[in-house]
Amino acid sequence: MPEKPDLAALIGSRICHDLISPIGAIGNGVELMLMEAATKGPELSLISESVANANARIRYFRVAFGSAGSDARIGRPEVLSILSEVTKGGRLQIGWTGPADLSRREVKLAFLLIQCLETAMPWGGQITVVTEGPRCTVTGTAPRLRVDPALWEVLSNPHAAADITPALVHFALVPAEMQAQARRLTVEIGATEIRMGF
Repeated sequence: MPEKPDLAALIGSRICHDLISPIGAIGNGVELMLMEAATKGPELSLISESVANANARIRYFRVAFGSAGSDARIGRPEVLSILSEVTKGGRLQIGWTGPADLSRREVKLAFLLIQCLETAMPWGGQITVVTEGPRCTVTGTAPRLRVDPALWEVLSNPHAAADITPALVHFALVPAEMQAQARRLTVEIGATEIRMGF
């Protein structure tokens, strides 16, 4: 009997797939306008930056929320490119250490955990992802953290009484993805550091 499809992941993949081409076309159009414009005003720069940010986010969301087959792989250079683009000009820095060729499902989990850390690090900080063999550790360090205990409890207890809004959907997706991959998540929360491993 075929495995039941993950409809949420399929929807995520479909939305990202359908948006990436028109956003890329807008980016190409802006580049042509910048090349031909005698003076490059702030309007064109703003459009260019916005298109680049949207493109980076869609690439990130495609991995975090999209479908990932059990044997699908993703290259480390692509992961680094996505993370570099999505953090450009922001207060958050992300470092990634791991092999050249990665399981797309592992990267999906790591990207979802990065989003959890982003929620706890609104003032910025440093996130590091280290993949060694089958083990992956995602650590967030910042002078100030904002941690909602009920929200973080969702990672280990999907039935926890937390208000999951669209902006926090990654917290609800982590346990389901952990279960789908038959993995177990460990979470350690300190005053200035959150460490998660799977």
